[in-house]
Amino acid sequence: MILFDVYPLFDVNIVKGKGCRVWDDRGEEYLDLYGGHAVISIGHCHRHYVEKVTEQLNSLGFYSNSVINTLQRNLAERLGKASGYDDYRLFLINSGAEANENALKLASFTNGRTRVLSAEKAFHGRTSLAVEATNNPNIIAPINANGHVTYLPLNDLEAWQKEIEKGDVCAVILECIQGVGGIKMATKEFAQGLQETCKRHGTILICDEIQCGYGRSGKFFAHQWLDIRPDIITVAKGIGNGFPMGGVLISPAFEPKYGQLGTTFGGNHLACAAALAVLDVMDEENLVENARETGAYLMEQLKKLQQEDERITDVRGRGLMIGIELSVPQKPLRERLVYEQHVFTGCSGTNLLRLLPPLCFTKEMADEFILKLKKAL
Repeated sequence: MILFDVYPLFDVNIVKGKGCRVWDDRGEEYLDLYGGHAVISIGHCHRHYVEKVTEQLNSLGFYSNSVINTLQRNLAERLGKASGYDDYRLFLINSGAEANENALKLASFTNGRTRVLSAEKAFHGRTSLAVEATNNPNIIAPINANGHVTYLPLNDLEAWQKEIEKGDVCAVILECIQGVGGIKMATKEFAQGLQETCKRHGTILICDEIQCGYGRSGKFFAHQWLDIRPDIITVAKGIGNGFPMGGVLISPAFEPKYGQLGTTFGGNHLACAAALAVLDVMDEENLVENARETGAYLMEQLKKLQQEDERITDVRGRGLMIGIELSVPQKPLRERLVYEQHVFTGCSGTNLLRLLPPLCFTKEMADEFILKLKKAL
């Protein structure tokens, strides 16, 4: 048997990581500005994280959700305090797509509607309704194309209001900073107008914080830059620092009913131990503040480079979620960064480098990246 080939791969076998660096099987060191697709929040193999996950594995790796799991309750309390949503309730699952599936399902249970609004170039997952809410026809199978979702331009408030005012929209799902969509950001005017319109018409506002959340933007959630408070918030990626985990933060206005939501592996003991360790490190090392300050420094250096090199047409983002738009294809540059400069970055479309380093990224590492980017250019 061989693997089903679904990913274009760099010819690099990564076997070790520490902080913001990884090593391949030949001992070559790489600077990681990809973070395993925004998953690595506190850095690779953080000592406290390894200790807490190992300690839990030595005690109990898994039991079902048919019994009390105090780790889940501790995580809900800690996450509420860290995020400012201590009056919300938490439902734990295994991934971002699963978080969005359950958020949309809960919205539909609540108001009985079936239509969803999503942004052009949005990415919300690859399963069922989550993939239908993803604006990419190449990954939506015929079985998923059920006509539930209308795609609208980001920041075109009038277009969104016009649809919501029809009275049949179940939910709006929004990335306040689009990841796969190219680091496009919702404006405060748009987000606040959208929230007000949703409230007037009984439409559920869901903020997808799977990639842009968990401190990456320089606030705990990216929507907090916009002064809105969604009905439902979805999280994944950085919550577990590599351990598969997702969550749905649910407003007190929703009434839970047994049987509507459920999961086998969600919120298992190992996942909760990992997530609690992540919050420990984020708090002790001030990683949200570091993302804000180091991200601002990196943006400043990239804008200086933009003035020197006309191939860089735009630099945008918040915190440690940054897009470098190019007038040339990103693929050759990204390959030179990996094979010649030993730097991993992400991408979006054909012309954008996407930077998603661990939140412990430093200004010294930012300077190192700028030098390597100049060489690769």
